[in-house]
Amino acid sequence: MNALLTILRIDDLRKKILYTLGLLVVYRMGSFITIPGVDPIAVANARPRGQSILDVVDIFSGGALFKLSIFSLGIMPYISSSIIMSLLTVIIPQLAQLQKEGEYGRRKINQYTRMGTVLLCAIQSLFILLWAVDQTSRDGMPLVAEVIPKGLFYVVGIIAITTGTLVLMWMGEQITERGIGNGVSLIIFAGIIARLPTNIIKMIQDPSIKFFDIFILILLFIVLIALTVILSQGVRKIPLQYGKRIQGRRMVQAQSQSLQFKLNSANVMPIIFASSLLLFPQTIFGMLGSQAQAWIGWQILQQWLNPFAPTFWQQLPYYIIYTVLIIFFSYFYTAIYINPQELAENLKKFGGYIPGIRPGNQTKEYLERVLNRIILPGSVFLAGLAIAPYLIINMMDLKANQNIQGLAYTFGGTSLLIMVGVALDTLKQIEAQLIMRNYQGFMKKGKLKGRIR
Repeated sequence: MNALLTILRIDDLRKKILYTLGLLVVYRMGSFITIPGVDPIAVANARPRGQSILDVVDIFSGGALFKLSIFSLGIMPYISSSIIMSLLTVIIPQLAQLQKEGEYGRRKINQYTRMGTVLLCAIQSLFILLWAVDQTSRDGMPLVAEVIPKGLFYVVGIIAITTGTLVLMWMGEQITERGIGNGVSLIIFAGIIARLPTNIIKMIQDPSIKFFDIFILILLFIVLIALTVILSQGVRKIPLQYGKRIQGRRMVQAQSQSLQFKLNSANVMPIIFASSLLLFPQTIFGMLGSQAQAWIGWQILQQWLNPFAPTFWQQLPYYIIYTVLIIFFSYFYTAIYINPQELAENLKKFGGYIPGIRPGNQTKEYLERVLNRIILPGSVFLAGLAIAPYLIINMMDLKANQNIQGLAYTFGGTSLLIMVGVALDTLKQIEAQLIMRNYQGFMKKGKLKGRIR
């Protein structure tokens, strides 16, 4: 409580938090603004049932998809474009060289990422509009006004949805630069949290769900939250020793330090990347609806990417693909942002070394071995947490209930890891701001203490 009061008293920190909250409120308000030509009343009375693929997309858009909002795609096209650019940076030497050119290279890559975002938005928004034209409300009212020419509706709709995603991208960048936390992650976090109370209330009010099942689910989700925190906080410490150095006129023995590698160095990014790759084809084919039913590829896609298929063997491909993607992106993301060669060179440059390991190439090889040993169990643990809620609901035989499925998608492993990871990361940044100003942080032990002047 004292830390919260301190936050409100620090003018700069208070402004950053209010700025972040203000943009998130604008995002939530924009989720209720429908595409031009769409009847808001008909949209409010229409919700697809039994389309679990679209339910997943709707969660990551903060419920904006089924509202046919200007934010229907959320921030996911930007995430998908970032994934593509990260892969191309590794594959194409020119992009890899551009990445090393400092601020100029970063700006150029960001420019290419934004261009890719526009292209992905245009493609995905077209499929959303094709799907919306064929939809009706429960009263039989079309969602799209029949008096509007279809060509004009498609053009205006693509522009509106694409612009909405670009606005969210800009808001995310502004939060990162001028607010608190990672802007893109916070936008996804806000969208998931907004759906959580509604799904919990629906589950509790559903007469077909027993109280014992609700109690077991809540208990298991609490355990998953605890495991998620353990995964996020786990680190592997490598002891470091620095040789003697001159400070002023004295020879000083530098104190021992440690190099820390997190068990989950990539945080929630492998989950977001894997979900984006799985959602992209599902979004396109899901929007096609009946037009895709005749294509055999769509039937295979539905079977392979359905965690609530009738039998475990039909669910197994989804679990395998999802797990492999999470492990791959854990290695990929860590390899991009943690460079053992660079770490070894910096240690040697500043006179540091790992006890028992020679500086230079042996240090690099040792760091690579340590990273490989902790990334694999960390990524497997991450994948296990991501698919655990689906396995739990399947084992409890609750997969036929739509409200349970909605809760699983909203409070499932993917969403849970994003919520916990983003919340912890934001709290750490707030605490770093407090400690930087010599105030006591959220954790009393080992933190600096001060008084407000």
